Amino acid sequence: MTTGRLAELQTLLEGVSLPAGRQELIDYARGQGGDRSPAALLEALPERRYRSIDEVAETLQPVQPPRTALEHRAPRVERDLPPGGEA
Repeated sequence: MTTGRLAELQTLLEGVSLPAGRQELIDYARGQGGDRSPAALLEALPERRYRSIDEVAETLQPVQPPRTALEHRAPRVERDLPPGGEA
Protein backbone atom coordinates (compact mmCIF):
# COMPACT_ATOMS: atom_id res chain seq x y z
CA MET A 1 0.00 0.00 0.00
CA THR A 2 1.37 3.41 -0.89
CA THR A 3 1.57 6.28 1.56
CA GLY A 4 -0.84 8.22 -0.65
CA ARG A 5 -3.48 5.47 -0.51
CA LEU A 6 -3.10 5.29 3.25
CA ALA A 7 -3.54 9.06 3.55
CA GLU A 8 -6.69 8.87 1.39
CA LEU A 9 -8.07 6.15 3.63
CA GLN A 10 -7.36 8.21 6.75
CA THR A 11 -9.12 11.20 5.19
CA LEU A 12 -12.11 9.03 4.27
CA LEU A 13 -12.41 7.84 7.88
CA GLU A 14 -12.31 11.37 9.39
CA GLY A 15 -15.98 11.33 10.47
CA VAL A 16 -16.21 7.79 11.88
CA SER A 17 -17.20 7.44 15.55
CA LEU A 18 -14.33 5.97 17.53
CA PRO A 19 -13.61 3.58 19.08
CA ALA A 20 -14.85 1.39 16.27
CA GLY A 21 -14.54 -2.24 15.30
CA ARG A 22 -13.33 -3.56 11.97
CA GLN A 23 -16.83 -4.01 10.53
CA GLU A 24 -17.92 -0.55 11.66
CA LEU A 25 -14.95 0.96 9.81
CA ILE A 26 -15.75 -1.04 6.67
CA ASP A 27 -19.43 -0.03 6.80
CA TYR A 28 -18.52 3.63 7.27
CA ALA A 29 -16.10 3.55 4.32
CA ARG A 30 -18.75 1.93 2.11
CA GLY A 31 -21.29 4.54 3.21
CA GLN A 32 -19.05 7.35 2.00
CA GLY A 33 -19.65 6.30 -1.61
CA GLY A 34 -17.14 6.65 -4.38
CA ASP A 35 -14.41 4.09 -4.85
CA ARG A 36 -15.04 0.75 -3.11
CA SER A 37 -11.34 -0.05 -2.69
CA PRO A 38 -10.94 1.75 0.68
CA ALA A 39 -13.44 -0.67 2.23
CA ALA A 40 -11.50 -3.54 0.67
CA LEU A 41 -8.30 -2.26 2.32
CA LEU A 42 -10.04 -2.25 5.69
CA GLU A 43 -10.99 -5.90 5.29
CA ALA A 44 -7.32 -6.72 5.95
CA LEU A 45 -7.63 -5.36 9.51
CA PRO A 46 -7.70 -7.79 12.43
CA GLU A 47 -11.03 -7.88 14.27
CA ARG A 48 -10.72 -5.60 17.31
CA ARG A 49 -11.62 -2.07 18.47
CA TYR A 50 -9.59 0.83 17.09
CA ARG A 51 -9.29 4.01 19.18
CA SER A 52 -7.93 6.30 16.46
CA ILE A 53 -7.55 6.62 12.71
CA ASP A 54 -3.78 6.59 13.19
CA GLU A 55 -4.11 3.22 14.94
CA VAL A 56 -5.97 1.88 11.89
CA ALA A 57 -3.25 3.19 9.57
CA GLU A 58 -0.44 1.82 11.75
CA THR A 59 -2.11 -1.61 11.71
CA LEU A 60 -2.39 -1.58 7.91
CA GLN A 61 1.12 -0.23 7.29
CA PRO A 62 3.39 -0.09 10.35
CA VAL A 63 5.79 2.84 10.42
CA GLN A 64 6.87 2.62 14.06
CA PRO A 65 9.81 0.32 14.88
CA PRO A 66 8.79 -2.83 16.73
CA ARG A 67 9.22 -2.74 20.49
CA THR A 68 11.94 -5.01 21.74
CA ALA A 69 12.22 -6.99 24.94
CA LEU A 70 15.07 -4.68 26.02
CA GLU A 71 12.67 -1.75 26.22
CA HIS A 72 10.59 -3.60 28.81
CA ARG A 73 13.28 -4.70 31.22
CA ALA A 74 13.65 -3.10 34.63
CA PRO A 75 16.30 -0.43 35.11
CA ARG A 76 19.59 -1.41 36.71
CA VAL A 77 20.12 -0.75 40.40
CA GLU A 78 22.14 2.40 41.02
CA ARG A 79 25.45 2.27 42.87
CA ASP A 80 26.98 4.92 45.04
CA LEU A 81 30.27 4.87 43.10
CA PRO A 82 30.91 7.51 40.42
CA PRO A 83 31.22 6.41 36.79
CA GLY A 84 34.60 4.74 36.28
CA GLY A 85 34.72 3.38 39.81
CA GLU A 86 37.66 4.20 42.08
CA ALA A 87 39.80 5.64 39.27
